[in-house]
Amino acid sequence: MKIYLKQTVLEAALDRIRWLFDEFPNVIVNFSGGKDSTVTLNLALQVAEEKGRLPLKVAFIDQEAEWQTVIDYVREIMADPRIEPQWFQVPIKLFNAASADDEWLMCWEPGKEDQWMRPKEPNSIQTNPYGTDRFADLFDKQLRHDYPREKVVRLAGVRASESPARLKGLTSFETYKGETWGKKVDPRRGHFVMYPLYDWRDSDIWKAIHEHGWAYCPLYDYYFQHGVPIQNMRVSNLHHETAVKNLFYLQEIEGDTWERLTRRLNGINTVKHMRDDFFIPRELPWMFESWGEYRDYLLEHLIDNPDHKAWFRKKFDRQDELYVPEIHEKLHKMHIGSILVNDYHGTKMSTFAASNGRYSVNRGGHGGHQIKHQ
Repeated sequence: MKIYLKQTVLEAALDRIRWLFDEFPNVIVNFSGGKDSTVTLNLALQVAEEKGRLPLKVAFIDQEAEWQTVIDYVREIMADPRIEPQWFQVPIKLFNAASADDEWLMCWEPGKEDQWMRPKEPNSIQTNPYGTDRFADLFDKQLRHDYPREKVVRLAGVRASESPARLKGLTSFETYKGETWGKKVDPRRGHFVMYPLYDWRDSDIWKAIHEHGWAYCPLYDYYFQHGVPIQNMRVSNLHHETAVKNLFYLQEIEGDTWERLTRRLNGINTVKHMRDDFFIPRELPWMFESWGEYRDYLLEHLIDNPDHKAWFRKKFDRQDELYVPEIHEKLHKMHIGSILVNDYHGTKMSTFAASNGRYSVNRGGHGGHQIKHQ
């Protein structure tokens, strides 16, 4: 149930950020170059100035295979004298959804500087003493390493309207002092991530940007010109399983980036030329009797790694048992999408579980968190 207040979402977000500045001696804004982090940053800058807390720490994890437009925008942001930049260009590995053979991009791999998409920034953080080589863990590990005995809150632009899983996560469980709109990182040390825009919609984001005249990443304008739906306008790395469709537009929008990426990573050119055929077909191919049969055929012939094949098989069988037959066609189409982008760590399956738990045979638990690959 939604409860509407007399406050606007803008006023509520500012109050939340003011409260967090009062609660935490260290505030860091997680920045991606996207529209949500742009609004979060600008509101945090307003509050930091009110409270005499400038410069504001702003953190960006550079995944190397990024849109040049995004990098140019991040440079503009980090050059603001009100900001203390934390631009991470450290060795990490990222999943490559464009290829089942070359499944990882080793970002900023030492000794292979001639293969990098571009040189590192002169003022970036370039070493990784944080004990992880995974993007998802880097921010949390960095807090433990750099602030072992200090309270820290990160501000990020996650919103409940983006998915049913996020809605549940941001409204169901206490994170900090009675508030649910965040994530516990290490409560014993006082480390948290909070999402002050959690109740904003896309229209609220763009209204705030345009009414305040805030600079935003021009990639959104390019997407709009190419007819990309709002929900598909991703500014993150170019080969993630949720962003690979954006490769369709890369060659037209940023030809130089396209050339560098095809040299850097296998599978990119294949995705571009296959376009929609790289994803789930609209109609079941005539030679198969069901989407489940088609899924099993693709699993047998497209996934060469025996460990990955066994992992997919186990998860598929489990979800076949877990969900009522009435949605098996929808389920199996999602499985096909997972195979085609080699999503063996379960992003698509976890999202499906969070969105379709009401169709599980045992409604007491839809198993969303059991899908993740360890």
